[in-house]
Amino acid sequence: MTTTPEAEVPDLTLHGLLPLSETAELVATELVGNAVRRTKGPAALRLRWAGRVLRIGVWDADPTPPAPPLHSSAEAENGRGLDLVRNSTDGWGWYPLDAAGDLGKFVGCELLAA
Repeated sequence: MTTTPEAEVPDLTLHGLLPLSETAELVATELVGNAVRRTKGPAALRLRWAGRVLRIGVWDADPTPPAPPLHSSAEAENGRGLDLVRNSTDGWGWYPLDAAGDLGKFVGCELLAA
């Protein structure tokens, strides 16, 4: 599935996850936006509900690690995305999909239900 930064997060309210929906939409938009802006090739969004954890991740074809989160000011025009993801979620990370980096990377985060 190829996507754009305007892609919508599936309606989490249909699954009883209304308290997570606003944060999930925000971080999914940041992760997809980063993949589209910073890589050359397709990207895909994945959401998974397991137990009390919503996992949101984005695959892209570029094996380059994401830039580390910055402690940037609210006025900065860019560089705030992963800082926002880190501060809005219960954990985030990334990993290459194969040792050689030929399959790209997966960047994701977790939101815990209350």
